[in-house]
Amino acid sequence: MNERIQEKLSILADAAKYDASCSSSGGKRKNENKGLGNAEGMGICHSYTEDGRCVSLLKILLTNHCIFDCAYCVSRRSNDVKRAAFTVDEVVDLTINFYRRNYIEGLFLSSGIFSSPDYTMERLVRIVKKLRTEHKFNGYIHVKTIPGASEELIQEAGLYADRLSVNIELPSELALTTLAPEKNYQEILTPMGQIRDGIAQNKEEKALFKKVPSFATAGQTTQLIVGASAETDLQIINLTDSLYQGYGLKRVYYSGYIPVTDDARLPQVTQPPVIREHRLYQTDWLMRFYGFHADEILDPAHPHLDLEIDPKLAWALRNRHVFPVDVNTAEYEMILRIPGVGARSAKKIVAARRFTTLNMETLRQLGVVLKRAKYFLTCQGEHQPIIGELSEQQVRRQILFGAGSVRSALVTQQLDLFAQAS
Repeated sequence: MNERIQEKLSILADAAKYDASCSSSGGKRKNENKGLGNAEGMGICHSYTEDGRCVSLLKILLTNHCIFDCAYCVSRRSNDVKRAAFTVDEVVDLTINFYRRNYIEGLFLSSGIFSSPDYTMERLVRIVKKLRTEHKFNGYIHVKTIPGASEELIQEAGLYADRLSVNIELPSELALTTLAPEKNYQEILTPMGQIRDGIAQNKEEKALFKKVPSFATAGQTTQLIVGASAETDLQIINLTDSLYQGYGLKRVYYSGYIPVTDDARLPQVTQPPVIREHRLYQTDWLMRFYGFHADEILDPAHPHLDLEIDPKLAWALRNRHVFPVDVNTAEYEMILRIPGVGARSAKKIVAARRFTTLNMETLRQLGVVLKRAKYFLTCQGEHQPIIGELSEQQVRRQILFGAGSVRSALVTQQLDLFAQAS
């Protein structure tokens, strides 16, 4: 690889790291002693297939030049950063050469916007088309579509890419107007709807005809920046729910706001809200795999996620009247709601109880985290009767800090009762 391409790769891979829509390993280990391998940030990231396989992707921008001046973006027009741009052939050659050396198994391609959405999108399409048709490349390709690009270009991109995505970026129209006034929600939601319709139509055609070109078979995703504007977690998960329900997204990614520029419109933070980001991912998981509705997790009385405990435990503590759940008789859907019981463990419980009566030791063997679960379930009459005597805060303290805190809580409670009696 010549020095010019190496420099471009360094700049455009670094600029691509802010997009969370493709999971990255985050490794920074350098090869300084002529050993094997290199995890330096040069555009290789990790993503996962539906069957759990980890795949390595070349993650780059076509360019970090951009006509927009979004306050939160490192590639914003007014930001003083080093700029670069690949040609179509350079991206194709990099992808093929990296693949042949077994560095990668696919490509994640995004871009700043050159002179117009169509001009940029046309080049993205040319790259993936050339990879598929001229080089017969069958690796995974994820393409970020450009809001405002023509319907024809997005349709063509879906014929060659496995996954398409459109970044919604901010959780409200007001925030977008304030921080990215040159963008609007309609330009973002329109291609989302087009991709949704294209996927649905492709499925119908495949059911009728044998030879139909595939269209974005891995679906579409989006990304929300968390913490750059003042939306509550309730607003964010309601938006997430509407995107899943209305646009059939495979995944919504959350990216904690990282301060990359100085702008009075942005919050003054020293580090990204990583715990909040993690709680949002947990909430997203509850809605997609555990049967929770958005309005169950948060409501106007509880608009923010608890940063101290996970959202499933927070829900259980607010709804203690539905517990304990008898794991030997309860429906699968209710077993899923027990803190400390994952989807895999819940399936094992339902399967195992057909042949035996479950007890605490059996649950431990099935992968249940009894440190949390034992306070919300019963089996053969085994549960923690003492929990019914404690307040929500005392149960919370016990789970977070262990038995010592509960003993202390009980002593305090007994002393209070003694004082009241005397």
